[in-house]
Amino acid sequence: MAEWLVEAGIGETRALLVDRGEVLAARLDWPGRLAAGLVEDAILIARAAGSRRGTARFANGEEALVDQLPVDAQEGAPIRLKVTRSALAEAGRLKRAQARPTGDAPCPAPSPPGKIIPCFPAGLWEEVWGEAWDGSVDFAGGTLTISPTPAMTVIDIDGDLPARSLALAAVAPLAASIRRLDLAGSIAIDFPTLADKADRQAVDTALAAALQGWPHERTAMNGFGLVHLVARLERPSLLHRLAMNRNRAAALMLLRRAEQVRDPGSQLLLTAHPDVRHAVIPEWETELARRAGRAIRWQDDTGLAPESGFAQALQS
Repeated sequence: MAEWLVEAGIGETRALLVDRGEVLAARLDWPGRLAAGLVEDAILIARAAGSRRGTARFANGEEALVDQLPVDAQEGAPIRLKVTRSALAEAGRLKRAQARPTGDAPCPAPSPPGKIIPCFPAGLWEEVWGEAWDGSVDFAGGTLTISPTPAMTVIDIDGDLPARSLALAAVAPLAASIRRLDLAGSIAIDFPTLADKADRQAVDTALAAALQGWPHERTAMNGFGLVHLVARLERPSLLHRLAMNRNRAAALMLLRRAEQVRDPGSQLLLTAHPDVRHAVIPEWETELARRAGRAIRWQDDTGLAPESGFAQALQS
């Protein structure tokens, strides 16, 4: 039976939906910013005359775009808001969080669901994290290349099978990757071009079955092989977090590896690219030392790929 498992990591909270050793879905939360479901009194700091949209500032100093403002909402006045979407990092800019007025009682954003455990079973998080880091998923006969863009997530399907066979072979890994990488919002899928309408309908039917239970809307495949999915977007996907915050993501993965070192020694030596080391804030390093019960040392290696940092125990 599928079960959500949660790791309370240093600087992040990770969640996996696991069924008989297989990851069905994943979540990655980074604290400190507005998250969907938070209800809080904020200050309306800007509103265009006659518009139902504006900007509000929350207690943590973060600003959010507000929709559905009542007529009597005034700049400078408090207003109770519910966050409907977290901020989204994109190349060169940050899309602010979104919120709307509510009469609900103040409450924090919900935590990732599941049973909190010290550590996921070996290899599960590493596999999903690697898929998100590379933006690539191999399957028998082909590869999915998954790319975040400012407008949408684009999934390209490539391989050496005949077009119809390749399209059908891609459906199951495609549906699995959407859940595993926590994708949502607007998703464009570039299947191989299928001239025969019956072939396109076969792929549509297979995709509908594979995505059953995942709330979304979907277009039929057009003559160019394109399918458009739309699902409610509440937070950055695992793919987006790693693609838009490479050094931070690599730093947090390194801290996770360091926390799991079980060899004896009074010190932990962390070897990483300097950019990854600089992404580690003092609070994270202090928490690692507390959890590990060891002193922390660093070694810079400019020839090391960001994702390849490692940790080892040292005797004093």
